[in-house]
Amino acid sequence: MQSTDLGNKESGKIWHRKPSPATRDGIIVNIIHNTSDYHPKVLRFLNVAFDGTGDCLIAGDHQGNIYVFDLYGNRFNLVQRTAQACTALAFNLRRKSEFLVALADYSIKCFDTVTKELVSWMRGHESSVFSISVHASGKYAITTSSDTAQLWDLDTFQRKRKLNIRQSVGIQKVFFLPLSNTILSCFKDNSIFAWECDTLFCKYQLPAPPESSSILYKVFAVTRDGRILAAGGKSNHLHLWCLEARQLFRIIQMPTKVRAIRHLEFLPDSFDAGSNQVLGVLSQDGIMRFINIQTCKLLFEIGSLNEGISSSAISPHGRYIASIMEDGSLNIYSVQALTQEINKPPPPLVKVIEDLPKNKLSSSDLKRKVTSGRVQQPAKSRESKIQTRILKQDLTGDFESKKNELPDGLNKKRLQILLKGYGEYPTKYRMFIWRSLLQLPENHTAFSTLIDKGTHVAFLNLQKKYPIKSRKLLRVLQRTLSALAHWSVIFSDTPYLPLLAFPFVKLFQNNQLICFEVIATLIINWCQHWFEYFPNPPINILSMIENVLAFHDTELLQHFIDHDITSQLYAWPLLETVFSEVLTREEWLKLFDNIFSNHPSFLLMTVVAYNMCSRVPLLNCNLKDDFETVEDMQAKVDQQRVEDEAWYQKQELLRKAEETRREMLLQEEEKMIQQRQRLAAVKRELKVKEMHLQDAARRRFLKLQQDQQEMELRRLDDEIGRKVYMRDREIAATARELEMRQLELESQKRLYEKNLTENQEAVAKEMRADADAYRQKVDLEEHMFHKLIEAGETQSQKTQKVIKENLAKAEQACLNTDWQIQSLHKQKCDDLQRNKCYQEVAKLLRENRRKEIEIINAMVEEEAKKWKEAEGKEFCLRSAKKASALSDASRKWFLKQEINAAVEHAENPCHKEEPRFQNEQEDSSCLPRTSQLNDSSEMDPSTQISLNRRAVEWDTTGQNLIKKVRNLRQRLAAQARHRCQTAHLLAA
Repeated sequence: MQSTDLGNKESGKIWHRKPSPATRDGIIVNIIHNTSDYHPKVLRFLNVAFDGTGDCLIAGDHQGNIYVFDLYGNRFNLVQRTAQACTALAFNLRRKSEFLVALADYSIKCFDTVTKELVSWMRGHESSVFSISVHASGKYAITTSSDTAQLWDLDTFQRKRKLNIRQSVGIQKVFFLPLSNTILSCFKDNSIFAWECDTLFCKYQLPAPPESSSILYKVFAVTRDGRILAAGGKSNHLHLWCLEARQLFRIIQMPTKVRAIRHLEFLPDSFDAGSNQVLGVLSQDGIMRFINIQTCKLLFEIGSLNEGISSSAISPHGRYIASIMEDGSLNIYSVQALTQEINKPPPPLVKVIEDLPKNKLSSSDLKRKVTSGRVQQPAKSRESKIQTRILKQDLTGDFESKKNELPDGLNKKRLQILLKGYGEYPTKYRMFIWRSLLQLPENHTAFSTLIDKGTHVAFLNLQKKYPIKSRKLLRVLQRTLSALAHWSVIFSDTPYLPLLAFPFVKLFQNNQLICFEVIATLIINWCQHWFEYFPNPPINILSMIENVLAFHDTELLQHFIDHDITSQLYAWPLLETVFSEVLTREEWLKLFDNIFSNHPSFLLMTVVAYNMCSRVPLLNCNLKDDFETVEDMQAKVDQQRVEDEAWYQKQELLRKAEETRREMLLQEEEKMIQQRQRLAAVKRELKVKEMHLQDAARRRFLKLQQDQQEMELRRLDDEIGRKVYMRDREIAATARELEMRQLELESQKRLYEKNLTENQEAVAKEMRADADAYRQKVDLEEHMFHKLIEAGETQSQKTQKVIKENLAKAEQACLNTDWQIQSLHKQKCDDLQRNKCYQEVAKLLRENRRKEIEIINAMVEEEAKKWKEAEGKEFCLRSAKKASALSDASRKWFLKQEINAAVEHAENPCHKEEPRFQNEQEDSSCLPRTSQLNDSSEMDPSTQISLNRRAVEWDTTGQNLIKKVRNLRQRLAAQARHRCQTAHLLAA
């Protein structure tokens, strides 16, 4: 912690080395005021106040000395001696250099910090003024004493209104709400009123706080947006009022060690839009605790029991805290240093008792005990100061390391190594490195103040002397030069300032603040000795350059001396233009990379080096005019070189533009090729989909054909089964009829033959009908088969047509030829396999027809034999009639033989279905002879065997036909499965 004693000095530096406040206490500097009279004593500071920028503050002691402390400029000035103690200060008036001070004689005076003169003297109070509140516009001010409050117009310094109250009710504080036109008046009876500033109309009154938590308000603070009012008094409770809802919304209980609150003030934040969340609470123990009113956590604290705080003020931007200590000294704190450990806060010392809802609650619902768990920071004691010994070597190394450390984590040594390796800084990061090397403060407020002063009179006609094509560049140059002239009056008469500033203005024309600070930093550090012989050139600097040139190049210096060439001719033009007229932009940037990274003497060495590099043409010059001619020629050469460089750059740009256009054309062609490929892919996809649809239709048609064939086969099976069933029924019916005939033969002999004949004829008719029906069935089946063949031929023609169309399409689409040929090949294979199946079915049908013809022929032959047999039996019957004279025994025997023959005939009915065609010899051999009538009236055994054999063959043929039909079904199903698999493979 640095300490500064003002003593009897009227001005000076606040600190003598760069402050580095510690995180523990955050103190930038401790300011004391000791007199050096015969009896030295300490002058105690009583009040402190910041200005609107937050970088300046004023402080007054009990003898009336008022100092201005410029924290940005590191300067203090004694601006007034009032000879009496000040009771209140205000430094945020409309005119930035003026301030208000309330004195012990109850008067208020306005002084100017620049002229140090009295501006106005205001009287009217009859007691000490302890508060001065200034309106946000700086136009009005309210001064408050214990018995009255008065509203003043700061333009005329006349009193506008006066607030009179009863003697029994005193005033605690009257002040303006920030950024509004409302006056808040707080009285000792805890009544708070809000007034309109212009009309003094009462806008509202806050209700009384709960009785159980009622405290007498002594101190107040308002957030910058004017929404929350904090009030405290002789209690450890804090009341937070919402001024929009006009009700108490939170009560915060401080630790038990806090018995009274002496001062309240919100800590501003640049990112909270005025809704300040951190409140500083100064208690009776001299410690100011900063708490978050939302989380109720202790963030940090300043002061201690041994070094207590009497009063404090916080800068408007929230960077500094100025505290008057109980010993009368003034401490300046850095908020940034104090808030470094906010991310690791200790346990809260304060806690919300209750958030009040919109409706009122009793105070019994608010109370909650708060326990303290914070680790106390060790209090500093004067008796426990640590003695240290200075180690020069360590301090020197520490100083060097700190000297090399730059803002934003950069290191000067590392940057110099980078610069030495590459010769320049990266273009992308050059401006960032420059700002870090120069340690620019980026003080927007100070720069805005200079800009607000307008164009300086010395640069009103700048465009006449320095005609610049770009009006924007001209305006920026004029503003920058005017700001420099307002900053220091000497710059208004510096003729080479535009030449020196122009390259930086052109480089930083989009950031005028950085431009101004870079030029100012260059002047302060590299050009600080240029003005010792002003308005003449800096003879001291030029002498240094001449001495360096004498050391490194005596011949060149002697040549200059012989021809009466001074350093004002070969060195000063380079310095006043900072090499901008002899170097290109890239060379100039590289040069200043090195100038800003090295000692200020590097600039002088550069001048010497430039002359040494040009020694050959300079040694060839013998007249003074030649040197001035060389300077002009050098300028022309440089100009020509710049123009040539610009032409080459333009050609390079044109070449790059041409390459860019070519690349764009190539990209467009590539895009068109890709688009065509996508179109071809879409066409292929459409073709594939079309072929899939065609294949699906073909499969659907084949499935329909297969279903029809299976249906036909099922119908054939049903027909065969029905025929077999009909045959069995006919056989059974014939057996029943034979039984009836046997009974009828017993009852009526003659009718037997007639009935037998009729029955045989009926049987023959039925057989013929069955044969006709069978022939019709065969014809129908043949017709359907031919129709099926015709349908197959039609389908084959359609398939051939599709194949031809696909072949034609395949010729147009070369990419799909192989796939389509393969598909057609598979279709042909399916057609061949299908034709083979059809041939097998046709062969099987022909075989069936042949078998059926054989069976029919056998039945016809058998029928012929039966007719022959019937004729023979009829002949025998006629012979029997002729032998009627035989004995009854012979006739009975004959009848018995006939009945037996009829029974055997009934038991073997198959002979009716055998073919009827046989040779005449067989027919004649089968006829019974008359002589054999009594021996055998039954069927010939060979004939019976033949009929039985043929019946068995017919049954076997039917069974074979059924098996072949089933095999055909299985083959068709296998073919269908094979086609489905082929279709899936093609789709994949």
